[in-house]
Amino acid sequence: METGKRSGRGCLIFIGIAILVAMLAGLLMIGGCVWMVKSATGGGGCEAARDTKMGEDESPAMNEVWAWGKGDTKVVMISVRGMIMLDEEESFFGTRLSSASSALNAIRRATHDPEVRAIILDIDSGGGGITASDVIYEALKKFKAAQKGRHVVALMNDVAASGAYYIALASDRIVAHPTTITGSIGVLMQSFNFKELALKIGVKDVTIKSGANKDMLNPLEELSDAQRLMLQQIVDQLHSRFVRLVAQNRKLPEAKVRDLADGRIFTADQAQALGLIDEIGYFQDAVDTTASLLSVDHVKVYRYERERSFSDFFKVQMNANPLSAWLSKPAPETRLLYRWAF
Repeated sequence: METGKRSGRGCLIFIGIAILVAMLAGLLMIGGCVWMVKSATGGGGCEAARDTKMGEDESPAMNEVWAWGKGDTKVVMISVRGMIMLDEEESFFGTRLSSASSALNAIRRATHDPEVRAIILDIDSGGGGITASDVIYEALKKFKAAQKGRHVVALMNDVAASGAYYIALASDRIVAHPTTITGSIGVLMQSFNFKELALKIGVKDVTIKSGANKDMLNPLEELSDAQRLMLQQIVDQLHSRFVRLVAQNRKLPEAKVRDLADGRIFTADQAQALGLIDEIGYFQDAVDTTASLLSVDHVKVYRYERERSFSDFFKVQMNANPLSAWLSKPAPETRLLYRWAF
């Protein structure tokens, strides 16, 4: 019995020591990150060029890290990865911004830094939400308009399709890797209908609604011809906006773009031949193109990192757990998308 008590106490002591070590490691990690950021930026830290007279969402506080190159011309590299949605991922320890939300914050941060002359937009995405794509596109336009002589260069990786191509349209030059897949210009709305299955297993729909169209795309009811037409008109209108922006930004005839905008995808070679991108190359080529647009020999490329707090140490551990990541995913919902569905 006494042996069991000693084992229990020993286990508690071990757990306590492990927690203490984790806390100290977290503090050292955060302190080290801050030191490295300040060293890389000459001690400037996250507030070096941020306008503190603005709100946090208008000009977010983010740490600067010198990532590439040299010289006096400051350029920021901003990445957009995965599904383009301006939302947050929930977990037990709090929320984490999506890649698109982080990118939007970084664009706003760069907009209010007078030293930033250009953005290299590093894209690897099959698209996403229509509004999210449009908000990022508009933010990039505002970045350029905020200061004369600014530029945006898009660098496409594996995929830059649909909504990801939409945001690339705000760029002055689009560089694609030789193996990039792009295009998929179009609008997508998808749903499922389980009415026949529900009838077979004895499931009945009970919906109280204020109008005949309030539950359009109800998976347990058929879509009427009138409702289908109604939804198709919305899709067509949003598709026309996409087509107009491609024609406007790529300086192509709208009729030509409309012929290409049936959702098909293109290789980098095909996209360049059609005028949808400007050049094929790699990261250094995008850097060189940026320098050329700015009429300088070299550019110094920075990236932004969100300020870390002590709780982030635990969030990292939580997000590293595949089960917790799966549990944190929101339930699928029907929405309009600029998205390559594959």
